[in-house]
Amino acid sequence: MKKLRWQLIIILVTGLIVGVLLMIQQPDGQAAPSIEPTKGGTYTEGIVGSIKRLNPLLDSYNATDRDIDRLIFNGLIRFDARGLPQADLAESWGMSKDGTVYNFSLKPKLVWQDGQPVTTDDVVFTIDLLRSSSALVPADLNAFWKDVVVKRLDASTIQFRLPEAFAPFMDYLSFGVLPKHLLGSMTLDQIVDAPFNLKPVGTGPYKFDHLVVENNQIAGVALTLSDTYYGKKPFIQQIVFRTYPDSQTIYQAYQHEEIQGIGQVTPDILPQVLANPNLALYTGRQPDLTLVLFNLNNPDAAFLQDAQVRQALYLGLNRQRIVDKVLHGQAILANGPLFPDTWAYADGLEPVVYDSAAALQMLKDDGYAFPAEGDHVLVKDDQKLSLQLIYPESDQYQAEAESIQNDWQALGLKVDLEAVSYDQLISDRLDSHQYQVALVDLNLARTPDPDPYPFWDQAQITGGQNYTQWDNRAASEYIEQARITADIAERTLYYRNFQVIFMRDLPALPLFYPVYTYAVDRQVQSVQMGPLFETSDRFANIQDWFLVSVQKGQASATPGTKPTNP
Repeated sequence: MKKLRWQLIIILVTGLIVGVLLMIQQPDGQAAPSIEPTKGGTYTEGIVGSIKRLNPLLDSYNATDRDIDRLIFNGLIRFDARGLPQADLAESWGMSKDGTVYNFSLKPKLVWQDGQPVTTDDVVFTIDLLRSSSALVPADLNAFWKDVVVKRLDASTIQFRLPEAFAPFMDYLSFGVLPKHLLGSMTLDQIVDAPFNLKPVGTGPYKFDHLVVENNQIAGVALTLSDTYYGKKPFIQQIVFRTYPDSQTIYQAYQHEEIQGIGQVTPDILPQVLANPNLALYTGRQPDLTLVLFNLNNPDAAFLQDAQVRQALYLGLNRQRIVDKVLHGQAILANGPLFPDTWAYADGLEPVVYDSAAALQMLKDDGYAFPAEGDHVLVKDDQKLSLQLIYPESDQYQAEAESIQNDWQALGLKVDLEAVSYDQLISDRLDSHQYQVALVDLNLARTPDPDPYPFWDQAQITGGQNYTQWDNRAASEYIEQARITADIAERTLYYRNFQVIFMRDLPALPLFYPVYTYAVDRQVQSVQMGPLFETSDRFANIQDWFLVSVQKGQASATPGTKPTNP
């Protein structure tokens, strides 16, 4: 992260001071003891929600299930924090020059947690479920897989044939593979009620051990190390997830030593967590972008077609105040339409820094002026700078919209606000282009490839998601070429050029990227968290976490935490 919250800086500085003091207190000539992690211990984490079905094809709408499935199941590939594909079940892959044929080879000697071999039959079976007629599969995902020819070449090699080149294809290969030998006789609709979903068998570093049941209700699940896992084995012997109704209850459970980790630190418990010296906080960018969309073809706000007006509105927007006051510091200022710290992000873009005086001057230079009499609203050619901003109906969005309203009114605009439900905002206003300005979130969870085509290409103006109706041929050419080009260096260049044009033209105003904050007891060591493409990415380096360590040269183990009874 390029910009840390001030609270985290204080924590880091405090930790550095404590570390220096500990070193000073060592006897003369004696260095601090060197430790190395060893296997053992139980880590218990509290998460909000409930456990429904531990099945990667059925967890799309339940973040609790997805977090747990991350440790039990694997896909052909996974993605690192920069959005680049990495080998998972697949050992290697290659593609044809025209980008339409992909061959994947599985790692040798893969086995399920029940000891049965993993083969390409399992991959084909899982894909067949994805392209079944079941309503459980999202329509766009179902349609995508129906257009892909999947061919089993042998037990360890599989081929995918695409109807045309499509560089973001790798996004579609991180799905959790299911065991055909256990589920092959069932349809997806039948699998919904299968016992497998509460006693899953996967290929991951942890396997299902037992459900935690309290008052005849599922209150959690216990996982234990899998002895069949093909990758680096974790140190922590057991991981227990316990479910709670809300974050406050989770924090109370931590205080009562029932858990060692808080699945998500929400704003209501953030002050308490920050004040607790036993908790370490980890913050990562979420796969969301909050932005202001302009309808560039609305005749009632024709001035929005003027790029200089849009640039002035961006310059006169105090985004940092929204982050600090409304979001309690839990966001990073955006500097473009793509996510920072990913392979496609253009680092050299000049950040836009709030300057209301300069913004007002830009508007005056563009011919706007305050009338001698009447409202304090800028006018040009008898047209007032007056607009309506719609936003999703919630307290947070209302506070964000009111902050935007105050900033723009200070520039000399008249800004009316309208709250609508999110469903109505999409279906009734954005899809039909019945709006002037809209405050929205762009959610790109589980799609590490940046592919901005659906939102900004000319072809998506009619019937697509280019809600701004931005009609820029140069930008469209870059993102069209990027999605059919396999070479990552070429794609990076195309996306850099697209971002330069976007930030010059500003069909929308990128506001900020919300962040996800995770808290773990300090006795759990080697925890790290980078940018996220989904919340389960907080477990990306679970193999390095440890609770038990030994001093080098000694045989005795030092537990890092008290044992927890799951």
